[in-house]
Amino acid sequence: MAKPKAIVPVERIEKAILFIRGEKVLLDRDLAELYGVETRVLNQAVGRNIKRFPKDFMFELTRDEIMRISQTVTSPQIKYSKRVHAFTEQGVAMLSSVLRSDRAIEVNIAIMRAFVKLRQMISSNKKLRLKIEEMEKTYATRVPEDVRSSYDYLKEELNKLIEEKRADHGISAG
Repeated sequence: MAKPKAIVPVERIEKAILFIRGEKVLLDRDLAELYGVETRVLNQAVGRNIKRFPKDFMFELTRDEIMRISQTVTSPQIKYSKRVHAFTEQGVAMLSSVLRSDRAIEVNIAIMRAFVKLRQMISSNKKLRLKIEEMEKTYATRVPEDVRSSYDYLKEELNKLIEEKRADHGISAG
């Protein structure tokens, strides 16, 4: 029996996950796009339920963080944004109690699966885990710009691991 097609491909979600302030996060605009709503609508829903989003669930990016991200994300318009919110895995889970459409439920499930998949890939590969720990030690005392390069390196390593696992299981990239 064929597996039902996901409403949003896991790969699309994985590409949107960023590493900011030591957390895996999704930006409000990426979440809004995945949920099929405007960023403004998502942020209004969050604002009406702000007690559900403590700082470890959601935080506002600084101007420097926004400018750094604007150089690497697909939406160059982000650098003109006055406010950008980043949602941790727990914040994304909390969004399911705020956004209640069928699409929001399906997208939330897909996002949770993407976070779990990333966590499993990291923990299942000892070599990659050791590289990440080495990077954390190396970059812990450096300037924030190095955090971005750490993330880029991590994404490259994860992509290599994903491709290896696909090859091992005979799964095509398309």
